Amino acid sequence: MSLPAPEEPVRPRMSTLRAMLVLGMLEAFGPLSMDLYLPQLPQLATSLGTTEALAQVTMSACMIGLGLGQLVAGPLSDRLGRRLPLMVGVAAFAVLSLVCAVAPNIELLLISRFLQGLAGSAGIVICLAIARDQFEGAELSRMLSLLFLVSGTAPIIAPVVGGQLALIMDWRGIFGVLSAVGVVLLLVVVFALPETLPPSRRHGAGPVALRSHAAAVVRDRLFVAVLCAAAGGGVAFFTYLSMSSFVLQDQFGLSPQAFSLAFAAGALASIVGSQTSRLVVRRWGPLRVYLGGITATLLATVLLLVLTSTDAGVSGVIGALIGFMLCSGLGGPNGQTLALAHHGARAGTASALLGMATFLFGPVLAPLAAGLGGTNALTMAVTMTIAAAVAAVAAWVFVRPAAEPR
Repeated sequence: MSLPAPEEPVRPRMSTLRAMLVLGMLEAFGPLSMDLYLPQLPQLATSLGTTEALAQVTMSACMIGLGLGQLVAGPLSDRLGRRLPLMVGVAAFAVLSLVCAVAPNIELLLISRFLQGLAGSAGIVICLAIARDQFEGAELSRMLSLLFLVSGTAPIIAPVVGGQLALIMDWRGIFGVLSAVGVVLLLVVVFALPETLPPSRRHGAGPVALRSHAAAVVRDRLFVAVLCAAAGGGVAFFTYLSMSSFVLQDQFGLSPQAFSLAFAAGALASIVGSQTSRLVVRRWGPLRVYLGGITATLLATVLLLVLTSTDAGVSGVIGALIGFMLCSGLGGPNGQTLALAHHGARAGTASALLGMATFLFGPVLAPLAAGLGGTNALTMAVTMTIAAAVAAVAAWVFVRPAAEPR
């Protein structure tokens, strides 16, 4: 008489509120790493005796680290569970933030920012995998929208706080604050985050296993289509992120405090967009909301291009940028939902590839555009429009037929 097979342990299920708060805080790694010192980018360039272009590259270095690090942290979380890689990444982020604070020159700062991004990538990719562990379909889209409600406050608070901190400390002090944030997030992981991937659902480690999992993900036409659109969207967003402080402060004469308020308004608009998505996705479905958001994002960048080409003034430029962020927030959670739809067992690997596309191309192409056309409003608008057009074409030509039921 054979013994009954052991039952698979039930995955711990966090409440919606707990998941929203804990995962939202972890997803804030990217915005915090960028936006807290964004108002002080011009001052950083002066302090280290370097150029505006190299000051922007400190952001690129971190973003590239955020992209590449996900290729390690995501698959590791599929093998080792979610908590251990997450704790290591958050702890390393806190230490490397201190290294950034004491960097004596631009070269060491660039290296430290890259490593800081590698460490911080764990928070971004693993929190998305945890969400996929526990939710799917329209519910996953709604949860991702709720996560954005929390993580989206970071781009609102960070530049405002950064602008105020600029009154009492330099950019080095800002990195000290980032280190303290890393310590707080480590405590959150240790005491408030359960393991959501039981041993029975984990996969092998090593290059062979990684290639196998990645191959299974990229064979999914829908995933690859969303990946291409995400790459275009990432370029548009990072162009806005890296150029806006120079454009609005140097070209239009805003103070660091005024710029931080304008930037915060854009982040608030992104939250409004994500919460609009949460309210309508059950009725319209992730695909239709995604296509609507990505099309509206393109229209917002076209408006920005028209306004900058006609010298419409700072109010028009800020308004168009806010519109861009509003529409990006509408489509974003649904793109992630579509990409992860078929990859519950490989959520870490799929999230890593998706994050790499979002974080890697922008930091490479945006500085290239700035080097060719200069850091000005027109270059920013042209680059954002081209990138948003690539994303929209990929969405309509590739994502739509792959996602629609046959």
